[in-house]
Amino acid sequence: MAKPTTVKEAIKAFETAKMVKSTEAEKVELWGQIPPIEKMDATLSTLKACKHLSLSTNNIEKISSLSGMDHLTILSLGRNLIKKIENLDGVADTLEELWISYNLIDKLTNIEKLTKLRILYMSNNKIASWGEIEKLQALENLEDLLLVGNPIYDACGDGQTKLKSEWRIEVLKRLPNLKKIDGVPVDVEEKDLAQEG
Repeated sequence: MAKPTTVKEAIKAFETAKMVKSTEAEKVELWGQIPPIEKMDATLSTLKACKHLSLSTNNIEKISSLSGMDHLTILSLGRNLIKKIENLDGVADTLEELWISYNLIDKLTNIEKLTKLRILYMSNNKIASWGEIEKLQALENLEDLLLVGNPIYDACGDGQTKLKSEWRIEVLKRLPNLKKIDGVPVDVEEKDLAQEG
């Protein structure tokens, strides 16, 4: 079996392919490495100018080593093996978008530290309870939330239109500041129904 690609090797390949210095790049794309990256490491702290880091479609099991990325606003970790939202303290003051769909996350512990978060894409994870969704109430700036494919979403009727509209109302009751749920803008009628309930 092939040895996993290291972050250092992926950064070097990115620099070669894009003909840029990674330390100066605002968008660093390390997604879909072959063989996949399995571990985030301290090499990421060299990406001082990075605003958008893409590590999607790898085999990363744990979020780590983001300290020193003082300008990071978008972190893309979709299609990995991540089980927990953790080790984001180093970017908590700048991170506005977390793309973490298609992972193994079942709890939203520590999400409240991401006070600037506006967009959270976390479809196809393992979120099964309203208690976890309610942890998002601490995120006053959150306006766009993607939860399709989580057990809590799937429990609302397998795509039946009526039940999916009830799902949206239940989400809005808990998170009234949302402007978009599951890729669809929130309308005035939904907001009114959520306030009545």
